[in-house]
Amino acid sequence: MTMDRQIKKLGIALAVCFGILFAQLNYIQFWAADSINDRPGNSRQEQRQFNQPRGDILSADGVVLATSEAQGEGFAFRRLYPEGELFGPVTGYYSFNLGLTGVEASYDEDLSGSNPELDLQRLSDLFDERERFGNVELTLSAAVQRIATEQLGGREGSVVALDPRTGAIDAMVSFPSFDPGPLSTNDRTSTDIKRFLDADPENPLLFRAYQEIFFPGSTFKVVTATGAVERNVVSETEPVYPQQQTFDIDFTDNDLGNFGGATCGGSLFPILQESCNTAFAQMGVDLGSANLAGAAEGFGFNSEIPIDMPNPAVSVIPETFPTDQGNGPLARAAIGQGDVQASPLQMALVAAGLANRGAVMTPHVMARITDQDGEEVRAYEETEWRRAASAEAAEIVRRGMIATAEQGTASGLLIPGMEVGGKTGTAQLGTDPPRSHAWIIGFAGPPGGESEVAVAVIVEGQDGASEQTGGTVAAPIARAVMEAVLQERGDR
Repeated sequence: MTMDRQIKKLGIALAVCFGILFAQLNYIQFWAADSINDRPGNSRQEQRQFNQPRGDILSADGVVLATSEAQGEGFAFRRLYPEGELFGPVTGYYSFNLGLTGVEASYDEDLSGSNPELDLQRLSDLFDERERFGNVELTLSAAVQRIATEQLGGREGSVVALDPRTGAIDAMVSFPSFDPGPLSTNDRTSTDIKRFLDADPENPLLFRAYQEIFFPGSTFKVVTATGAVERNVVSETEPVYPQQQTFDIDFTDNDLGNFGGATCGGSLFPILQESCNTAFAQMGVDLGSANLAGAAEGFGFNSEIPIDMPNPAVSVIPETFPTDQGNGPLARAAIGQGDVQASPLQMALVAAGLANRGAVMTPHVMARITDQDGEEVRAYEETEWRRAASAEAAEIVRRGMIATAEQGTASGLLIPGMEVGGKTGTAQLGTDPPRSHAWIIGFAGPPGGESEVAVAVIVEGQDGASEQTGGTVAAPIARAVMEAVLQERGDR
């Protein structure tokens, strides 16, 4: 009897222990798994990911930009980037030591196969034990990307080209660039290379096409013009600004002049064609600070651009201007100087919004996600991000940009047989000797049809640059890129 009681007690104790163990296992498995995986110092999940294949990143024209290759030692797989610097800032790198950047970071769940959308695509997957991962197909074309890089030709600067109708980015490059391959070696070498690149004063790891802001110079005048047309401050014919050499800045003898001491004035289209500082300074003052800021914010200034890439820079314009400094701050902002700064992507969106009847589409680099068999899992859904202006106001400024390409400083953009618009810009850096950024923004498409490509180009720090420099230095780059895009769309 005594023995039976002891056995019963032992059985109860074992049952309680089993119950506790069962509850603990379920707690860890279903409730605490995420917090344990995310706990600092726990690298098991990362080690597991680096021991399985990862999906490919491909260009719109089918070029493999990133892929996984089995290796004999260390982790089971390593990441390869066949196009190196050409797409380095876009793909980013994938490193156990350094983390993830670029598309590798934005679409990590798809590439690693941890996105639930990739599970159980078909009934047969229930009985398939193979590892799953997704491929990311980009909107960027390797052919256009290569032309943009070649045209930039080793000069510091950036090129952004996109479809104004959808926001799909066709090309996005910056120089200097970097090769993500050595940064993804998962050994000490990658850390040394990263330290070397971080110390480079030219900062090649910064994707300045969308992560850096610059004075936009006279390219910003189309933003000022859009705000003025939208709010009935100007029309295509009124007012006619006086022919002037300088604009009187309050409280100073340092008045605002036109480039080269030129005298200019007139209605909207002539002052766009000549990029007349004095007329646009007056337009900005007449428009007022709140309306100028509102016009810029309509294109996306003062907001983070919702691109599907990490850490976009915010382009800025003051929401208010100091009232005790006279007209100077507002007049300078109206011509893209003073406290106005923009990323190349932002200025490409300005050109795109005007080409697309005032609608600024959300920019994106992902076209679709496929599984390892090439079956589509999901496609990017296009959305309108901003309404910059009414279609009527946008159309007036759009035609002003076409006139600027046909008869003004942006003539270097012209493509035979195509309808092209543009605006040049020069952003003075205040250095001695003088150096400036050369800008151009523009769009192109079949005559009478929709514009199919918008572009922004900045070539940084040009010696002695003038308003004409945007037309002579930046315009050939923009034209070549737009021709390449139109050719891919079947228009050339």
